[in-house]
Amino acid sequence: MNTSSIWNFDDTHMVRPLAQSRTGNRYLITCLTILWVGLILFGMGLLWRYQSTPGETSHSPAHWPSESQTTWNAFRPTLIMFAHPRCPCTRASISELAQIMAYGSERVDARVEFFKPADFPQDWEKSDLWESASAIPGVTVSSDLDGDSARRFGATTSGFVVLYNTKGELVFQGGITGSRGHTGDNTGRTAVLSILSQGNSDKHETLTYGCPLLGQKQSCRREEKK
Repeated sequence: MNTSSIWNFDDTHMVRPLAQSRTGNRYLITCLTILWVGLILFGMGLLWRYQSTPGETSHSPAHWPSESQTTWNAFRPTLIMFAHPRCPCTRASISELAQIMAYGSERVDARVEFFKPADFPQDWEKSDLWESASAIPGVTVSSDLDGDSARRFGATTSGFVVLYNTKGELVFQGGITGSRGHTGDNTGRTAVLSILSQGNSDKHETLTYGCPLLGQKQSCRREEKK
């Protein structure tokens, strides 16, 4: 019997399954890689869509609402930001407000009003966002019980800003960030700074990127139980 022919026969049958196995592994790795890349792109798409989607459009009265418990400043423009104390997007809005105030707190009377359901525990609204806003020189921070003030000014999205002149006339409304949770140059901040420095701006209204300001009592309750 020819021994070498037996070995050649066995080697041929052993190499084929091994080659097929390697080909199958490469195919599987390629498929998994494509799936992985696809999931990453899909996730990035969802994130981009979320960041670039503005909140509900708000419309403020052209003149300071007479039923408001506060009044405008007759000597310098009055700026009010309406904020939800649990909205992560608002952190960027407060950071942009700090940039505006760094320009000169003597130029504007700035206020931040934090939404608080009246039946919630005391100091519930005093989150880290409250502390950040309070730390900005020249900014007055207060609680907006049940969003009464927000409703008078038509605010529906956290981070919404209104700016009234010394006559109580609306000169700007909208957000001061370019997207959700992102800081940097944007149309809203530029418009506010232009009004404060030059008395006018080409832009008087912008989109607001943030969480719903009112009507979130159920989600707040769930958070309170944690």
